[in-house]
Amino acid sequence: MNCREKLLELFNKACLLKYPDFKFDNKIKQSVEIIAKKAISQKAVYTVLITLAIYKLINPAQDIRYHQSHMPNGFSGRTIDTKFITPTLKEFGLPSMNESGWLTRSLEQPFPFTLDFQGKIRDIKVKQAFLFLVDIIQNNPQIAEDIVLYLLYLLVKEKKKNKIEIIKLSNPDKLQISEIIDMLSKHFFCNYHDSNGAKLPVIAFYAIYQSLIADIKRYQNCKLKELGFHTTCDATSKSSGDIEIYSNKGILQESLEIKFEREVDCNIVRVAKEKIIKYNPIRYYILSTMQIKDEDKEIINKIIEKLRDEHGCQLIINGVMSSLRYYLRLISSLDGFISAYSQLIEQDTELKPVHKEKWNEIIKQYNSL
Repeated sequence: MNCREKLLELFNKACLLKYPDFKFDNKIKQSVEIIAKKAISQKAVYTVLITLAIYKLINPAQDIRYHQSHMPNGFSGRTIDTKFITPTLKEFGLPSMNESGWLTRSLEQPFPFTLDFQGKIRDIKVKQAFLFLVDIIQNNPQIAEDIVLYLLYLLVKEKKKNKIEIIKLSNPDKLQISEIIDMLSKHFFCNYHDSNGAKLPVIAFYAIYQSLIADIKRYQNCKLKELGFHTTCDATSKSSGDIEIYSNKGILQESLEIKFEREVDCNIVRVAKEKIIKYNPIRYYILSTMQIKDEDKEIINKIIEKLRDEHGCQLIINGVMSSLRYYLRLISSLDGFISAYSQLIEQDTELKPVHKEKWNEIIKQYNSL
């Protein structure tokens, strides 16, 4: 049995659990719960933990704390994760990295995962829980399977809670652009209290580009890169922005960086410039729900001009809602856009139930008109 097969076996068991009663102490239970609760914001940590635990089950003699092959008697955790764990987590529809948890700077440090590990995992409770569980699995391998089972059970439970079916529009053929903009505005800018709507405009533009690629000649033979997790930084995900469009020859045509309730200032534009130099898109869009910062406008214009002259990339700064309104005029099917947006909202594992419930509420309001 390889690592994928073992993870698949435990996932299937976790899906059948109703009232799990694992025989480990409260500190272990609470540590697993901390990792599960932070599975979205700390995907790398929980992915690495699962990788180490699964590898320990397959290779009980291995000291999993020595997670790099150059360490004394070490092994390549990153290789196991990239080949077996992350692709399988994606298959399950659970939070996952683009490639490997070991690509995160705090976890790729060349030091063993001992209790005094100095890597800067930013959430101290997550760091303590992670190192404690690695130590427990290493020294008590007989409970490694139950730890993974409980973690998967909690993730599956959260996934089920997050699964909300989006209702359909009753009269999609009567949709007007102004109505769609109103619906999206209500969805984006609702007060979600503990959860903001920062990913919602990203999903809207992704749905728009699905239509643009089908309808507009300029995008013939182009493809959208898979939409990633909004909480993953671009350096970790190896992305130039929130949305990327490639030609069939692999040339980056356009990148979109979408800012929610943030003024566009010099710092944002300078970061975009660094990404442009690194990834070489032909066009780069910074779209924000707010305006360009007044005192930075002159400097920003100079950066844009210099980029155009020295690099050739068009850096375009615009508003989120005005850009959506413009793109909606270009696509052939408004109801197709709403269907795509609804499907992406329903399937997204990063959004909270409140975001999905709000979209259903908005559609119900439209259907009642």
